[in-house]
Amino acid sequence: MGMKISRRRFIGGAAATAAMATLSLPRRTEAATRRADVIVVGAGLAGLTAAREIVKAGRSVLILEARDRVGGRTLNHPLDSSRYAELGGMFTGPTQDHIQALAQELGIGLFPTYNTGNNVFVGGDGRREEFPNNTPLGTAPADPVVAPDIVLAVEQLDQMSTMVPVDSPWTSSMAEQWDRQTLDTWLRANTSGSDEFMAVTSAATEAIFGCEPRDLSLLYTLFYIAASGDEQNTGTFERNFNTAGGAQESRFVGGAQTIALAMAGQLGGSVMLGRPVERIEQSSLGVTVYSGRLKAKGQRVIVAIPPTLAGRIDYDPLLPPLRDQLTQRMPQGTLMKFDAIYPTPFWRAQGLTGQTVSEIGPIKVTFDTSPADGSLGIMMGFIGGHEARYWENQPPDQLRAAAIQNLVQFFGPEAASPINDITFNWSTEQWNRGCPVAVLGPGTLLDFGAVLREPIDRIHWAGTETSTFWNGYMDGAVRSGERAAAEVLPQLL
Repeated sequence: MGMKISRRRFIGGAAATAAMATLSLPRRTEAATRRADVIVVGAGLAGLTAAREIVKAGRSVLILEARDRVGGRTLNHPLDSSRYAELGGMFTGPTQDHIQALAQELGIGLFPTYNTGNNVFVGGDGRREEFPNNTPLGTAPADPVVAPDIVLAVEQLDQMSTMVPVDSPWTSSMAEQWDRQTLDTWLRANTSGSDEFMAVTSAATEAIFGCEPRDLSLLYTLFYIAASGDEQNTGTFERNFNTAGGAQESRFVGGAQTIALAMAGQLGGSVMLGRPVERIEQSSLGVTVYSGRLKAKGQRVIVAIPPTLAGRIDYDPLLPPLRDQLTQRMPQGTLMKFDAIYPTPFWRAQGLTGQTVSEIGPIKVTFDTSPADGSLGIMMGFIGGHEARYWENQPPDQLRAAAIQNLVQFFGPEAASPINDITFNWSTEQWNRGCPVAVLGPGTLLDFGAVLREPIDRIHWAGTETSTFWNGYMDGAVRSGERAAAEVLPQLL
């Protein structure tokens, strides 16, 4: 290709990405008062979608974003003039119709995630196995030691999830029983509970939630499964975890952050960067949102940031206790991404998809995230939950060495010498405090779930954690923005 990619490594703190180089938006200025019909807090997919819907309805909007970029939990990191690594949300699949429709409207296409060949499984004893990617288990390993438990657990969880209403999981007839136990407790009681099987489930939850099975309410897990569908299609665990027919089936041309960049480009000067919101006041006359010396006045405000961050804003009058305590019970997951870049996706020549499930960390799950044309090899690994919490406190070079050792075990000696590697820790991002989604432990949905989307007078809530379908995914973020806009518009004078 004639392009040189220099070796660069960084951990967290990478918000100063060149992804914003093509988009010029207002940054922090001197004291001022801005007015709009609706103020939106957060320029991720949820906030930008809400703002775009409001503008399409002929009303004015002002978006305040704390970072120096748009996109929230999506982030492109340029590798050279035309290629990039995606450090945040990147995949989409069947029934994620809202984000795909939005991308199509913006002229952003899809291409399939590479999924030809065999997947790899590495057991806790170090054994390495290859298995076809078209088994009934999909991405989950068809290893004879763990497969029976996987089938047993998935069948039961899928069936139980049909009893959980996606718009009000706390009203399920089994809500009290299911929300008093963790996923870990249930798995140990309803499968063999073997160390091998529990290690595989940890690998799955570390990648999907950024936590361990012991951290997850069973009711929340069942809701998450039920939400991985749409109004016509029942959610399944397989759709969360699989590539073909699942949430990892496709990627966006130009990277997922391109969607946010395109929306921000349309909204122009209505998007203000470097504007963390410190205080929201509301009265019978409207709302005033404070960011430094800026006052933003409007009729309504949409808070489109994760609940744990929304809880750090000062509200006058105070939020009701249930809402305030909800934000204290929804911490973000712990997730890092490790991208190893190679001259070519060499694993394809070995007949491998690049998809791995491993019981040995730090990397437990991998995907081939190379460019659509295969001009470069990018192997992406998830480091989540307790693995991420351990490794974020170790020297970066030790993490790099351990991650590359994983890749060598998965894909052979060619993996030992990437031309570049990137480690990104979402927990060190000030305006995220973790990824990919909020983690709900026992009791949270049952006692506090009813106020998750409920407006507080003139304050409305958006963000993927508030979505009834594809909660925790980019599609959920878009859906939540559309819902929040639909709530607000009829209330405007």
